[in-house]
Amino acid sequence: MTRFRITCLALGLIALGGTVASAGGSGGSGDAVELPSPELGVDVPLHQALQERRSVRRYQDRPLTLAEVGQLLWAAQGVTDSTTGYRTAPSAGATFPLEVYLVSGDVEGLAPGLYRYVPNNHTLRLRKDSDLLAGLHASGLQQESLRAAPAVLVISAVHSRTARRYGARAERYVAMEAGHASQNIYLQAAALGLGTVAIGAFDDAGVAGVLSLPGNEQPLYLMPVGAR
Repeated sequence: MTRFRITCLALGLIALGGTVASAGGSGGSGDAVELPSPELGVDVPLHQALQERRSVRRYQDRPLTLAEVGQLLWAAQGVTDSTTGYRTAPSAGATFPLEVYLVSGDVEGLAPGLYRYVPNNHTLRLRKDSDLLAGLHASGLQQESLRAAPAVLVISAVHSRTARRYGARAERYVAMEAGHASQNIYLQAAALGLGTVAIGAFDDAGVAGVLSLPGNEQPLYLMPVGAR
């Protein structure tokens, strides 16, 4: 695989691997999947990733690796300062309203299902142990990229986390933050030789139902991802 350096965003490839830890602690129910640590020192200029960023809707017929998945999730919401809890994407008042999920269909070493990303310890928490890609495809207005991708990243938001501090402006700030996280995923995908597309056209209630989201959580983006 071509090696890239995203100098200004500290993005890159990561080592293969990942283990399953015992359930417990914060981040939701289910087994915890330890993701490989983010690789921060591989070489491609930021301008090259920006140049190569495209919305890609067709993918090779090959699985994603756990390394690729972990790096994409870290790019979206990974913790970059363990003292402050700051993340890869800016958040108004560090209120962190976003949640990121992985809907796995064909990821090496990972059973199909719904997983919640836990930024604080860079793990996945199993939420559902069934293949949900067909349900997302149906609720996503039958867009072909949702059927063809080996996995879909879902960005959702709990607006009340930001509204407690910013009131009515929270809706604007949360939408901005989702855009920041989505662009990070785009750039990381370009760095890894993967493709993705930000999908905002879907049945909100349908997607929330497929993912069994809490009533105070709203889906904002579906981002299928696969090898270009």
